[in-house]
Amino acid sequence: MLQDNFGRQFYYLRLSITDVCNFKCDYCLPDGYQKPDTPTPELSLSEIGDIARAFAALGTKKIRITGGEPALRKDLPDIIELCKSTPGIESVAITTNGYRLPQYIDSWVNAGLDRLNVSIDSLDPKMFQAITGHDRLQEIMQGIKQAETIGLSSIKVNTVLMKQFNGHQLQQYLNWIKHQPITLRFIELMQTGDNLTFFNDNHIAGSGIKQQLIEQGWSPILRSKSAGPAEEFQHPDYQGRVGLIMPYSKDFCDSCNRLRVSSSGQLHLCLFGEQGLPLRHLCQHDDPEALQQQIIEYVKQKKVSHFLQQGETGATKHLAMIGG
Repeated sequence: MLQDNFGRQFYYLRLSITDVCNFKCDYCLPDGYQKPDTPTPELSLSEIGDIARAFAALGTKKIRITGGEPALRKDLPDIIELCKSTPGIESVAITTNGYRLPQYIDSWVNAGLDRLNVSIDSLDPKMFQAITGHDRLQEIMQGIKQAETIGLSSIKVNTVLMKQFNGHQLQQYLNWIKHQPITLRFIELMQTGDNLTFFNDNHIAGSGIKQQLIEQGWSPILRSKSAGPAEEFQHPDYQGRVGLIMPYSKDFCDSCNRLRVSSSGQLHLCLFGEQGLPLRHLCQHDDPEALQQQIIEYVKQKKVSHFLQQGETGATKHLAMIGG
């Protein structure tokens, strides 16, 4: 089992398969994706297989496929199938902006997808378009309904609440999940290398949302060891649940159980750590034990905290770089 020097064990891998995104969300890529002058090739299917097998051999149980926007890769169903068929991997999830979700969701589920997370930063079509640059809310809602119809058991909706945009829509979201078996996750806006002014103007503390939920009768749910960082809540009058991801809360990093690999094959020990650590070169020598040993050694370098409270954002210029 992968374990760092602070006793934290890692069951969960977030695997980015592209850094390209076709949305222009204000808090992430307000000017859209900017192609680098010398782009690095994305991980191949073979390299993804090597990485998935190495992490599985070290105790990883869950792989979440991220981007950028992972749906932009035409071989996404093959990637899902490869991850799901890896011995030791019990769950395969995806985080998507919902681009062409109605067209794609059937192929993803048929390939073995277990969990779907969709980013929806407003339930108002005009506000959704203002935040993302796309008028696709109804299409995304159709895709979520389709996922429910074909029997996908775990569907979550991710939302970043921001003062100047959707900060007043909390109750609208709660009303939506009253009769929807969906987990709604509010993600606290995080400072990155290029959004300091936006962060200062729009940050809403997750602690305040948590207090509102408790006052309205929501109660906490115990997390499983392979779960993500959200504190989840349930209410007897609601079919849906609420999760809060609060990276600025005290002791947030104590329960960290996840590692990240970028689409260029770099291991990131923390979303807000320094430059990634190379793994790709070890995928090209047919030596799985060497790859596993390198991962073990790298994990020993993981720091106790992300230090976001001190304004340290590490190498993360924007969240699309390694999938948030």
